[in-house]
Amino acid sequence: MAFADLALLLANAVYATSYVATRVVLDAVPPATLALLRLLVGALILVPLAWRTPWTGPVTRADQWRMAAMGVAGFAGAFAFAHWGLARSTATNAALLIAVEPLTLLLLGPALLGERLARSERAGAACALTGAALVVVNGLPGVTERLVPHWRGDLLLVLSGVAYAAYSLLGRPVLARHPALPVTARSILWGIPMLVPLALVEWMGGRRPVWTAGALLGALHLAVVITALGYLVWNWALERVTASHAAIFLNVQPVLGALLGVTLLGEPLTVFTLGGGALVVAGLVLTVRSGVAGAVYS
Repeated sequence: MAFADLALLLANAVYATSYVATRVVLDAVPPATLALLRLLVGALILVPLAWRTPWTGPVTRADQWRMAAMGVAGFAGAFAFAHWGLARSTATNAALLIAVEPLTLLLLGPALLGERLARSERAGAACALTGAALVVVNGLPGVTERLVPHWRGDLLLVLSGVAYAAYSLLGRPVLARHPALPVTARSILWGIPMLVPLALVEWMGGRRPVWTAGALLGALHLAVVITALGYLVWNWALERVTASHAAIFLNVQPVLGALLGVTLLGEPLTVFTLGGGALVVAGLVLTVRSGVAGAVYS
């Protein structure tokens, strides 16, 4: 397995833990406030490190606009939609509906970035997406009953998945020319002012954080491990592989997220979860054994 593929696998395994953690923390911290706190802590960690990291070339106006859009879409937008959605839905649904992100990347990556998937990568993508779909619908009987009660939250979660995909699509051209660390740090800084007014609305409406030990630990996990380290690892890998290739690894999240729902939230493990998980693993094996880790950039 190429090191970039291992990084993608690790990043998505870590991301999968965010849904349960976010659902727990939202019982104590309002959604936009939590999103803002995640970015503030992430910036405190990454900006000093990025300050010492030189850019590999001139930062053009197009690069600046892309990093600003990355911050608005992938940090402010994706976090706000995800938190609002989780407040109205379940952690398991959030993990399952993140399958929207790889689907968006696979559909739009070739069209917007001119990327091409190798034959084995296309087979792996189809296999992994089929597996993720099985996990999402969890069998045909009862689909409506499972999704409709949370449809507002689920719709927000779908928008979050699209926003995450937009982040990768916007970031790929920048990361092809510049190091992941300063790109990640600068995009976080662009996301912060977008969330400040939303957090202020919550505060003025009387929705204040109520900190407990569990909420504090969960918030630190989301800010340090998911926001700072997770995004940094993802962007590092995205320097080295195409967005379409990276998208296939995103299918780890619905499967692992569902398993965490089973173990931590007591949700039932069905044959569709098991079968879908097996297909996702098979799709990943097809991808990493293709011998293609996408175009490598220095």
